Amino acid sequence: MTAVISELISYPIKGCAGVPLGETVLTRAGLAHDRSFMVVDRDATFRSQRRDPRLAVIRPSVDAPGERLTLRASGFEDLHVPIDLDAPRREVDLFGQKYRGIDQGEAPAEWLSSVLGSPSRLMRVPPEHDRAADGLTPGTSGYADSHAAHILSRATLDELNRRVSGPPVPMSRFRPNIVIDGWDEPHREDLAHRVVVGEAELGYAKLAVRCAVTLVDQDSGEGAGPEPLRTLATYRRTAKGVVVFGAKFSVLRPGRLAVGDALTVPVWAESRQGEPLPV
Repeated sequence: MTAVISELISYPIKGCAGVPLGETVLTRAGLAHDRSFMVVDRDATFRSQRRDPRLAVIRPSVDAPGERLTLRASGFEDLHVPIDLDAPRREVDLFGQKYRGIDQGEAPAEWLSSVLGSPSRLMRVPPEHDRAADGLTPGTSGYADSHAAHILSRATLDELNRRVSGPPVPMSRFRPNIVIDGWDEPHREDLAHRVVVGEAELGYAKLAVRCAVTLVDQDSGEGAGPEPLRTLATYRRTAKGVVVFGAKFSVLRPGRLAVGDALTVPVWAESRQGEPLPV
């Protein structure tokens, strides 16, 4: 069976709900608008579902020209935010690294503070943002945790759910950008050294380390128990003690992507980072 894209999801605001797409452009920094905004606290440190799970209930969208952001959350009036690229830049903190951000003003700050119950502001990646993401294939990204694209296959999720005792874990818990269907073995994304799909090409950067975000119900913004980390720890823990699931990729050649596009892997690897992969 041919491997194909079965889902494309962009996350305009880091930590907030994803936007399913039928087709889009893959830029050097990832899917169009992916993690181009983030919410920060009063100290300009990024907010994450690790600490603020209610981010998941915020459903952002960006209009086609990329000029207006809409914020939605149940129980709150929709807010339409003209995207400001000209305001003064401010320093923001992402995992202890200092970057620049463009404050989007008082209206989204007040709206987000009300939804999250804590002082918050909305920052936009500046056009001159030039973040370097390391890994086996270096690249760039906006405010993503690391690299431009996160790929996860249906076979990989199916293998997890075969092992889980209880309700199946939905794909949304892992917040991938590109979901692949058609591989008959799980974890093939771990070994895909180069991926060609649609008009684009991606290069493997690193395994995706999983954290407490996977424990958050992405519909309710509430904790949902020990899965999937409890089960993943039994078979996806590396020699370094971290749990991995899915893979991160840098963009080698931008281009258009669409659900249904066939995917080929011209170069496969046998192992990662000098150690056998978890099985």
